[in-house]
Amino acid sequence: MELSCGLPPGPDFTELVVLAEELGYSRAWIHESAPVWEDPFVHLALAAGRTTRIGLGAAVLVPEQRSVMAMASGIATIARVSDGRFRACFGTGFSARLAIGRRPMPITALGEYVRALRGLLAGRTVTVDGRPVRMLHAADRAAARPLDVPLWLSVFGPRGAALAGEVADGVIGPVHPTLPTATIVSGTVLDPGEDRGSPRVREAIGPRRLGAWHGAYATHGAEAVDALPGGAAWRKALEALAPEGERHLLVFEGHDTELTERDRELLPYIDVDSMVAEASGIDAQLASLAASGFQEIVYTPSGPDVARELRAFAAAHRPAAR
Repeated sequence: MELSCGLPPGPDFTELVVLAEELGYSRAWIHESAPVWEDPFVHLALAAGRTTRIGLGAAVLVPEQRSVMAMASGIATIARVSDGRFRACFGTGFSARLAIGRRPMPITALGEYVRALRGLLAGRTVTVDGRPVRMLHAADRAAARPLDVPLWLSVFGPRGAALAGEVADGVIGPVHPTLPTATIVSGTVLDPGEDRGSPRVREAIGPRRLGAWHGAYATHGAEAVDALPGGAAWRKALEALAPEGERHLLVFEGHDTELTERDRELLPYIDVDSMVAEASGIDAQLASLAASGFQEIVYTPSGPDVARELRAFAAAHRPAAR
């Protein structure tokens, strides 16, 4: 099993990837959400120039944020500057789409996009919006096609699994019957004797644990979020700040990285059990995930001291620490 990490684009991304390489992480995945974070391809290029071993990945890329040709060109660039260490994972876009007031894209459209992208990277002519297109990059302007870049999907359910089997090299999600599968986890390693409900723990994991409230409100509305602990008060605080047509701009504020004041009121209700333990407990939970069929665990630290979280988690995973 590979232990990787997932990090958002931002000013500290490259330094954290350098640290992750030193700590023995197999891969650093960068997130994408244009409304919330900086451009991932810029940060991947910077990190590629500062590292030599660690794999680089992007997850989850949202097709509708880039034309398929722009995506192909971006992938070709990172594949070249990283000396082949890059893989890309695509999804229908959840928070990134909801944050601009749009629903996630249909899974059929995801499949069409990835098929076209795979064709472009192979050097073929494909049809996009009714017109034939092909990567025209000259030999001295980009890596030669075909480009062997693994394309993964982040999908769920039978339709997602079936699509992945047709177009993907791997999956982030439930264990796939035929493809290598990664899963994303959040959590923190407790200091000896530290209480799992301590303020440090809640601050560290809080940004990654609030998705249930954000997603419930964004996808199902007031009734769904009100059914969650503290949800009604959180919703009322949010709705007091903006008219109905602009509230989607607030739901994912600080998503996965910072806590707004209204989010902070939810910290007493977040899960402080899963992947929150001293080192031996973390290692046992990682071993359980490996035994269930996952080939890669993507640890996504958050909170005020991400470097501390990366160090502690790597040390807790015994194979990575040896």
